[in-house]
Amino acid sequence: MKIGLHIADFTYPSGPAALADDLTRIAVTAEEQGFARVSVMDHLWQISVVGPTEHDMLEAYTTLGYLAARTEKVELLAWVTAVSYRDPGLLAKLVTTLDVLSKGRAWLGIGAAWNGEEADGLGLFFPPTAERFERLEETLDICLQMWSDSDAPFEGKHYRLGRTLNVPQSLQRPHPPILIGGGGEKKTLRLVAKYAQACNLFPGPELEHKLDVLRGHCEAVGRDYDEIEKTVMMPLDPGADGEKVDELLAAVQGFAKLGVSEVHGFVPEVADLKRLKVLGREVIPAAAEL
Repeated sequence: MKIGLHIADFTYPSGPAALADDLTRIAVTAEEQGFARVSVMDHLWQISVVGPTEHDMLEAYTTLGYLAARTEKVELLAWVTAVSYRDPGLLAKLVTTLDVLSKGRAWLGIGAAWNGEEADGLGLFFPPTAERFERLEETLDICLQMWSDSDAPFEGKHYRLGRTLNVPQSLQRPHPPILIGGGGEKKTLRLVAKYAQACNLFPGPELEHKLDVLRGHCEAVGRDYDEIEKTVMMPLDPGADGEKVDELLAAVQGFAKLGVSEVHGFVPEVADLKRLKVLGREVIPAAAEL
């Protein structure tokens, strides 16, 4: 079992002037403590489950490029890219650039997007749900074509590319791994079975059922269920002094029994580094044994 860090809050005591330094300390400490991945949200306003809308938020791919220069081992991704915020050709180029500059550590994390308020506020393209899912599948097809040996045109319902040239190519071959976020049983998990190297689900009583649904989609498309990495997103709070470690480890052990191979999450008060070090000392080594 791996543990990943989701950096979702950028409002730190030192303020924006020290944000670059704070991010460096967080990412370097996470790498030193054995976190497998570091992710950021693809949001432009803070989301309500983390804090007020007016709290600090950084653009995802600029931030990931910065983190690539500050780290050496952790895998990097947006958790997850809103499909409608960037055209597919640009998105493939962004992830390829991140992969090249991080020396092969980029993932494409992607989903159908959900924050209509944010999109409306900033004038971003945000079509209805059914269309966003259609665009999600076309985007996956385009990215895979751009990561292939073909630079042929692409003609889809929503996107038309005259030449899918992508130079330099990603260092990871045949392409950077793809994680699709969401637990929608009819569309999202079907796309996971068809395209992804990893899924992302949430803890709760439906988790085992969602995994069974994914297994069914894999059987339907002839995909090996076991080759898809199962991840769970949840808060990672061991307590500043380790007082919640046993509770957290019990949850991680339960997920491992279901076949989950990574727990990925937001660490409270991450800028003070205490909880990151507790996780590195008490949780990550124990999880690695599961």
